[in-house]
Amino acid sequence: MRKIFVVEAKLHLRDWPTMFFTIGLPLVLLLALGNIPDMSKPDPALGGQRVIDTQLPAMMTMLALLTLGCTVLPAVLTVYREQGVLRRMSMTPVHPGRLLAAQLLINLAIGVVSTALLIVVGHLVLGTAMPRQFPGFVLVFLLGSAALLAIGLVIASIAPNGKTAPGIGSVVMFPLMFLAGMWIPREIMPDALRTASDFSVAGPFGQALRDTWAGHPPQLLHVAVMAVGLLLFGGLAVRLFRWE
Repeated sequence: MRKIFVVEAKLHLRDWPTMFFTIGLPLVLLLALGNIPDMSKPDPALGGQRVIDTQLPAMMTMLALLTLGCTVLPAVLTVYREQGVLRRMSMTPVHPGRLLAAQLLINLAIGVVSTALLIVVGHLVLGTAMPRQFPGFVLVFLLGSAALLAIGLVIASIAPNGKTAPGIGSVVMFPLMFLAGMWIPREIMPDALRTASDFSVAGPFGQALRDTWAGHPPQLLHVAVMAVGLLLFGGLAVRLFRWE
């Protein structure tokens, strides 16, 4: 398992475009948008908070994790299946499930690195707030990340080949980004849209990140939706995923 993890990690590190879009792009956007003067002013729509304190870093974290879950993970797994890697591994003592576990751990690790950079660099350069409810933040991050990666496994299960997986992932990712509040903060969404956001996995994840960033415990509804999403999409992935 350790050798598989190391090999897969090296392959990820060599794929510099993927590293840029999952680690570099959210950080660049945070720094660029955070230097807009209005981002540093209290926003009545956010309860008097500054956009750079919770909304912007939480959404950039969501961008990194949605990219990993909806495009990076499905693309890698469908290519491996298309090339027969998973089928050949299933005929050896090294079960392909280990490769799957390695991919999940690597994507989670990339998400951790991206989020850590957003927190530290944002705080040092822009003066953004550090997560004030840190234990709750860690819980929300792990639960939400696992739910998004489970969605990625479902995409990998239904994608016919490596070329279509990123396209399917994008079709899933952009609505989830919208429902998470990437372009319209949840506070100013119409009631019907905010209700849809509350049950979208991404919406509760983004709001729970913001809540813990601001020092508040995550809402029970949001934690429950993420947990149900993890179980639901994880179960679908187990049922639908195929090695060849």
